[in-house]
Amino acid sequence: MPRVLVTPTVIRNVPGPYSEQLHQHGFEVKYPPKDADTFQSAVMIEQLQGCQAMLASTERMTREVLAQSELRVIARMGVGFDAIDIPAATDLGIAVTITPGVLEESVAEHTIAMMLGVSRGIVQRDREVRQGVWTRQPLPRLAGKTLGLLGLGRIGRAVVPRARGLGMHVIAHDPLADADYCAKNDVRLVTLEELLSAADVVSLHLPCTPETENLMNAQTFAQMKPGAIFLNTSRGGLVDEDALSAVLASGRLLGAGLDVFRTEPLPRNHPLMAFDNVLLCTHMGGLDHESLDGMGLLAAQCVVDLYEGRWPERCVVNPAVREKWRW
Repeated sequence: MPRVLVTPTVIRNVPGPYSEQLHQHGFEVKYPPKDADTFQSAVMIEQLQGCQAMLASTERMTREVLAQSELRVIARMGVGFDAIDIPAATDLGIAVTITPGVLEESVAEHTIAMMLGVSRGIVQRDREVRQGVWTRQPLPRLAGKTLGLLGLGRIGRAVVPRARGLGMHVIAHDPLADADYCAKNDVRLVTLEELLSAADVVSLHLPCTPETENLMNAQTFAQMKPGAIFLNTSRGGLVDEDALSAVLASGRLLGAGLDVFRTEPLPRNHPLMAFDNVLLCTHMGGLDHESLDGMGLLAAQCVVDLYEGRWPERCVVNPAVREKWRW
């Protein structure tokens, strides 16, 4: 009986539609112990023994870890896959899949929530009330302002109508953007430099690749409009966090909303913890009840399809593995 290791903490030891799907197709489901830190390579190597498939979170799947496993597929619950050594997986004949089309609504809502939280100073004002402080300091409204989207894929496009509902203008930078979509939805495509200088809110919706890592750095932060808001619900590796801390300390930005970080959980002594105008969250953008069920089911379906000889083409991120892939 093939065995699947299920590591995401939100479903660890929590059976659901995904596990029913796997059981129905002859799989044994294995969960790590509750106290197992699967972000540690040695722990991951140990837990993977005897497992041919994995429903994965954001664990670091290095060549060392992969080489000491008998994995045939890593089914990532989500759309980011920068934590997985894709060339190593391909070399070792391991298919890597993601779950497109099931979480963009959740991330878009979360993006808007963080934007509103920062722009209205919600967290700071809550703290003030609890401390007996009553400043009532006004902040700029969002209606009539410009939202700049760095990345206009599924998630970026899902943000557009929600921003429009707030009365915002939308510009975007994405070399691969759908021009027809932009024309129909009044989204103006601009260069990176134009976006940074014109946007009142800059929001990241990009994968983290060698080309995009540290896209937001001292130089690009310096190009942002004074008083702008910076949002990242995408990937921590897109941002030079030292540069972000420096620009926040300078007072150039109104604030920032961050759902993702280079190191997760964020260390308690991290410089970003010091800023009252930074809204921090625990990488929750893609997680709501509906997306959790959708991601679990689609990830499980990818495992089932591969085991039964079907190729889930729209979900596989390393198609070059197909020539050597075997179960």
